[in-house]
Amino acid sequence: MNYLENRKYVIQAIFIVVGVVFVLRLFYIQVVDSSYKQAAETNAIKTVVQYPFRGLIYDRDGRLLVENTPVYDLMVVPKETKQLDTLRLTQLLNLPLEDVRERLKKARAYSYVKPSIFYQKLTTEDFALIQDNLIDFPGFYINARTARGYSHTSLSHALGYIAEISPKQLEDTSNYQGYRPGDYIGKSGIELEYENYLMGQRGVRHIMVNVRGIEKGPFKDGAYDTLSVAGENLYSTIDLELQAYGEKLMNGAKGSIVAIEPATGEILAYVSAPFYDPNLFTGKDYGKNYMNLLKDVDKTMFNRPIMADQNPPGSIFKLVQALIALEDGVINPNTTYACNKALVNCHPHPSPLNLYGAVQHSCNPWFFQAYRALINQGKSPNTFMDTALGLKSWRDQVLTFGFGQKLGIDLPGEKKGIIASPELYDRVYGKNRWKYSTIYSLSIGQGELGVTPLQMANFMAIVANRGYYVTPHIIRSVGENGKPLKEYQEKHYTSVGSEHYEPIVEGMAEVVRAGTARRANLEKVGIEVCGKTGTAQNPQGPDHAVFVAFAPKVNPKIAIAVYVEHGKWGGQSAAPIAGLMIEKYLTDTVTIVDQEKWVLSRKYLDIKSK
Repeated sequence: MNYLENRKYVIQAIFIVVGVVFVLRLFYIQVVDSSYKQAAETNAIKTVVQYPFRGLIYDRDGRLLVENTPVYDLMVVPKETKQLDTLRLTQLLNLPLEDVRERLKKARAYSYVKPSIFYQKLTTEDFALIQDNLIDFPGFYINARTARGYSHTSLSHALGYIAEISPKQLEDTSNYQGYRPGDYIGKSGIELEYENYLMGQRGVRHIMVNVRGIEKGPFKDGAYDTLSVAGENLYSTIDLELQAYGEKLMNGAKGSIVAIEPATGEILAYVSAPFYDPNLFTGKDYGKNYMNLLKDVDKTMFNRPIMADQNPPGSIFKLVQALIALEDGVINPNTTYACNKALVNCHPHPSPLNLYGAVQHSCNPWFFQAYRALINQGKSPNTFMDTALGLKSWRDQVLTFGFGQKLGIDLPGEKKGIIASPELYDRVYGKNRWKYSTIYSLSIGQGELGVTPLQMANFMAIVANRGYYVTPHIIRSVGENGKPLKEYQEKHYTSVGSEHYEPIVEGMAEVVRAGTARRANLEKVGIEVCGKTGTAQNPQGPDHAVFVAFAPKVNPKIAIAVYVEHGKWGGQSAAPIAGLMIEKYLTDTVTIVDQEKWVLSRKYLDIKSK
């Protein structure tokens, strides 16, 4: 009985203590701490996201490629939109009534109590017009942030663009954790590839507002606010002047220019033509501009240097065949073959030729015979098996040049290209049912081959370096005191020894000096260019023109690939563009003005194929 009596007193004591705690807390809230009273009187505490400054992007000489410009978003909290004058709002924003209603509907669907973007990317002029009238629209307020801005019109495909995060991306919490509706993220190019560096960290401000939406100051003097942290700046490898000049030369044509510093793998110029002004994706007309470009018949949004991997390389691939044949010992620099047109068609030139002459004159029958010696080395008495073994060995060595695989450039969307394999022909013809006569078109860079313009430029870096390449990249370092990124420091060696590159280099020098690429000759300004022209057959229309080169011959500073769609002959269209780019980069001037006039005239696009 005493036990039950004592238990009753304990329970009563607990109730008394809890009651006292509640009374003291209410006394503190209502009398001691005036912030709650002030918040109640002013009706609401508004949470405003502080968007960080997105990291800037510079070129190799410190010129600004991408900056931040102020824009303003009109936010709405549906719960607070009492007695909304919808008609007046349409007049203020210059929007159709149905558009305003649809925006309100989307805002309510997202959240009735949380703010969301009602109208984005207001300019400074729009903001000034709207700001003074917001007092009459409870539930609406302005949120300032920055958008991307450009003081130039170049490098659109490499820089990429930012846009509002999509609902699908928001659902992908593994890759987009911490993002919210209305956030802007990188959608392509550098903006996407380096999003984690560029994005920065959001901050938050808690502001007290009265019933009319007028700000009354920070809640508790900002005790619960957090500062935004700006994103890190990126320092690129691009030479903006060279880039702009390349776009000038390709304006009106389709194709690519990729220029690389051989020793480092740094990309100096990255042109995808046709191109677009990156400023088209910065304003409130972004959506309309995007759709117009997406529907463009010229495929302006197509990132050709890393995505155009279906076109054959043409005669530039003869250099690869010669290098592998030299490594395997089936030819030497003095190996001579006649220009036998019964084997494969060719253009007029002296005959017979050794390796130097074959490169200079791009002799199709010579490379037909050299490639046959490479593929059919007698490793099997069965002709079919011998060809399969030879093709596999050849393919393994081709892959060491970076073909048939992604090189790893720091841009999204890179394609790997196509390099023929025994398995491919087995599927098409059946095992042991194909031989050299089936695949001979590979010898001259046709057939089941596809390489990207980036891979072509990288190949020239390999020849310039006499046997190795550094992964091509477009960002040199991250942050103010950033060091070169480790992943772009390693040298990748090919299967071909360095001693075998010299005869190829000599032949390439003759191509420019007295062969098919005279339009790229820069001897007058003291620069020895080594190059190779090519014509990629195109069943759908005029052939594509290719030219690859590096310069100077000794201690090369630039390797370049120019691919002109429907350009017909590399020597007439692609070679002069490369010559102009090389002179521009190495001397900062252009003296071969006759070639510049020829390129800018676009007359090479009108020449009929023979």
